Amino acid sequence: MGSATVIKVLVVDDQTIVRAGFAALLDAQPDITVAGQAGDGREAVRLAERHAPDVVVMDIRMPGMDGIEATRRILGGPATGSTRVLVLTTFDVDEYVYEALAVGASGFLLKDATADELVSAVRIVARGDSLLAPQVTGRLIREFSKQRRTRPTPPPALSTLTARETEVLVLMAAGLSNSEIAARLVVSEHTVKTHVARVFTKLNLRDRAQAVMLAYESGLVVPGENNTQE
Repeated sequence: MGSATVIKVLVVDDQTIVRAGFAALLDAQPDITVAGQAGDGREAVRLAERHAPDVVVMDIRMPGMDGIEATRRILGGPATGSTRVLVLTTFDVDEYVYEALAVGASGFLLKDATADELVSAVRIVARGDSLLAPQVTGRLIREFSKQRRTRPTPPPALSTLTARETEVLVLMAAGLSNSEIAARLVVSEHTVKTHVARVFTKLNLRDRAQAVMLAYESGLVVPGENNTQE
């Protein structure tokens, strides 16, 4: 995070009223400051490069450069590589959401979320966690796994994980928190955090959102199956 106490946010939405409303709500929080507002993807990339925000609240469907391409460029930029993106959508199952997660977004939130949910989401993403509702993520994965015509090929890096690290990755993909994983495996939460960190390092992952995507796309976790049986 760019500041130890204040989260710097960029708000991106092509609807002026929605954008201004989100910005006003977030800027009213003592631990959040809105560094800028953008009405399209190109402006979002430009302002992100200028302000290096901690979090970008990103609308997906915008004319010109959409939120997917803007997210890709922001997360791939040298000045904004540590920025995290929270995408906004009007539908809980949307191909654009899936693509946004695939290019590195840290989670998504429905546009009809409450004010408290939006503020909480920004804080969650800012501290390095992902915002993925397990039930919604599961529907997304099932929807788009149906369209895959070839059997997923696990990336070579998966073979570098220990049996316990693989188990932790599967539980992360199921949506379990560190404390829930610790309870399931009967270990300390500190131990789980160590395993999670090693998984991220070995697989070159930014956060839990990417871990979920990799677990499903590699075939490690199969949609529709109970992958968390004890």
